Parts: sequence; C-alpha cells; structure tokens
Amino acid sequence: MTTEPVLSEVRAVLWDVDDTLFDYTTADRTGMRAHLLAERLLERYGDAERALAHWRRITDEQWARFAAGEATFEQQRRDRVRVFLGRPELSDAEAEAWFGRYLRHYEAAWALFPDVLPVLDALAASHRHAVLSNSNLQVQEHKLRVLGVRDRFEAVLCAAELGVSKPAPEAFHAACEALELAPRQVAYVGDHPEIDGRGAAAAGLLSVWIDRGGVYTLGDAEGGPRRISSLAELPATLGTDSRFGAPSTFR
Repeated sequence: MTTEPVLSEVRAVLWDVDDTLFDYTTADRTGMRAHLLAERLLERYGDAERALAHWRRITDEQWARFAAGEATFEQQRRDRVRVFLGRPELSDAEAEAWFGRYLRHYEAAWALFPDVLPVLDALAASHRHAVLSNSNLQVQEHKLRVLGVRDRFEAVLCAAELGVSKPAPEAFHAACEALELAPRQVAYVGDHPEIDGRGAAAAGLLSVWIDRGGVYTLGDAEGGPRRISSLAELPATLGTDSRFGAPSTFR
C-alpha cells in the first residue's frame, strides 16, 4: 500500500504539459479545422469534430505502438498521417510534409491556460519545477519555449527519451531521480485521471489531478490523487498560502 506523502516534505512540482499547462484540446480543434480547410479535406470527414475524433483515435492507437516499442516516435507520427488519410502508400517524406503543414496551423492556436502563470508565480519561491510528458523532448522543449515558460522548469523529461511512458512508475521515478528527490518529496500535476492521477499516486508521489471540465469520475481513495478544478487551488493543496508563498496555518 502506498503511503500518502506528507505535504511538508514536498519540495518540487512535476508537471504534465498537454491539457495541464497548455490548452491542447482547443489548439488541436482549431488547428485541425484550419488544416482541413487548407487541404480541402473538411467535407470528406463531414465536419471538424468528426475529423478530430478520428485523428485522436488514430493518435492513441499509434502512441500505444510507440509505448510498446513497436514503432519509433517518428514512425508513429508518419503512420498517424497514413491511417488518417487512408493512404498507406505515402512515403516518409510525404507523410512528414503533411504533418508539417498541420503543425503550422496547430501551433498558430497555441496558448497557456489562464491559471498557469499565476500559479507558477505563486509557487516560484516555495517549490522547484520540472516537466514529465508522454511525448518527445524536442516537441515539448519547443512548445514550452514558444509559450514563454521554458525557463520556469529546471528539467524537461519525455517518454521518447526515457524509454518508458506514464503511468509506469519508472517514468515518475526517473523524473524524481533527475531532481535528486524521493518520490514522497515530489508532487505531480496532470489532467488524465489514470495516466497522471493514479499513475503518480501508485509511484509514491503526491498526485494532483486537474479536472478542468469535470468530464471524468474517479473514486476517492486513501493515497490516491487529489482532485482540483483549477490550478488556482494548487497552492492550498500543497499547503502553501498562494498570497504569501508561506505554508498555510489552516488545515
């Protein structure tokens, strides 16, 4: 049974990126619609929402291949394009070119959630910060720099380079080792109830699940993730007064 970390021992916050710091869902929807219009493919899928749902199913399937070691990061990306278009004959160069055009539309819609900068400011003096993402280091480093927050994190760790993905405990433990901290000294903040929430808790971290839309249900359990609906709640969840950067006297 995993012991609940003690708040006073938590020294660092480890962050997920997509749909935690970065509004991935909105950017993905806006970018895909703009891309399909530019490629004259919108009518083929009926509407942007159907196309996006199809794209996400394919992304999940291809990512599972990557996580299982059946494809490289680049291969899964190219195969996402081939399956989405129904064109298995596309060369690597053609698939990469199509994905590159999509990326330009997607990146044009990038934005942080409004609660991100205030909470990073509030916790800057009290906690160290790093990133753990089920992605590729080049992708997430670029994203954080474009969004203007890369210098807020002392380390960025990604599944592609670690060779292991969340929710495996080894992924969380590798990030803790990079910070030279024990899991009980690290809080993890992520948006996915299983991959982030239960995964971090099972690995012995203080798990904080950001449930912005109230889409999922997750039963409460001792040692399980703590649920918040906004990052504005995080300082209090960590036992820190968000106004003064000092431990709260209220329990």
